[in-house]
Amino acid sequence: MTDLPLTDTEIVEAERELGVPFPQEYRAYLREVSAGGALFRLQRTARGWWWDGNDVWRRELLAVPFPHPDSYAEKDEELTEREPRADTFGDDAAYQTAWRAWADEVERFEDLKTAGAVVLQEHGCGFSSLLALTGPLAGTVWWDGRATCDRIVPLSLDHTAGARPVRFQEWLGQGSWALLPPGWGAHHAPDPVVPR
Repeated sequence: MTDLPLTDTEIVEAERELGVPFPQEYRAYLREVSAGGALFRLQRTARGWWWDGNDVWRRELLAVPFPHPDSYAEKDEELTEREPRADTFGDDAAYQTAWRAWADEVERFEDLKTAGAVVLQEHGCGFSSLLALTGPLAGTVWWDGRATCDRIVPLSLDHTAGARPVRFQEWLGQGSWALLPPGWGAHHAPDPVVPR
């Protein structure tokens, strides 16, 4: 661990500036283990407190409650059905204009799927682990697999019994690869994020 822990004063300052209280388990990690270490580092920058590896423009979405993926399934389908098709337009310019407007709407909607969350770790190929900071799911950890399957799924200790999303502390002891649903790649033995 090369990133020193934060002080209580720094954590409170970051929470106040970002407008969100951190889940208790994450606060304890920041205070007792590291401001980053195996995770993207939370630090004070010239633009204020923020996490390495996270887009600064997402700051405005941090206070929006992290949505459960089931909550936007219908909207996903509706957007897909509304994708403009070239054969329904009289000319290519009209089609391109309609398609760009639709694509912008899709992009805004995709951004909302991770509102209220930060990326804890990148895993390559567009995969990442997310920590929900706001809403009823605050403190839980999720797998962003949209790069290949258009889905965000809970990382869970038991995917057969409802797939309760793991809490931050549970995730630290297992690592993301061991907590993926069956069939989501080769099964990996637990690989703690923070060795005990």
